[in-house]
Amino acid sequence: MPDYLAKIKEIIEEHHTVRENVKRVGESVSDQEALDSLKSTRSGWAPGKLDIIAEKQSRLQETVNFLREGMLAHFIKEEEFLPAVLGDFLMRGLLIEHKEMNELLSRALEMARDTNLQGLSPEALTDRDNEIKTLINHLCEVIENHADKEDSMLDMVEKAL
Repeated sequence: MPDYLAKIKEIIEEHHTVRENVKRVGESVSDQEALDSLKSTRSGWAPGKLDIIAEKQSRLQETVNFLREGMLAHFIKEEEFLPAVLGDFLMRGLLIEHKEMNELLSRALEMARDTNLQGLSPEALTDRDNEIKTLINHLCEVIENHADKEDSMLDMVEKAL
């Protein structure tokens, strides 16, 4: 039984790391300097402002990729260990949520990577920024809610052990 307890504590600790990484991703889409630049872009299109926005896009791509890699490794660990302690039905539910999060992470990474800033009008740039923010905010919420659910289940298992 101590092996189960140690593994559960390890997974719960990883959830704390996941939450920190999610916070970084959220911060990368709300960078005030880049947002101010976007607002000023609406009133006067200046090619030099693309540098700031491109930097924001690059940071977002890096942080989403970092989060995605960490989440995939975390999913593998959970999917190997948790069936023994959670059972079939709870595990199926977790797997469905893992798949949803992976799809959202892939969409966010693709959106950050594939947006061509050069050809966008100021309005299209603002619209694209809003799309990215909406997706990232949804992704962060889904991941945090999932981690909360898993923590609750693992707390119950921990008590039982």
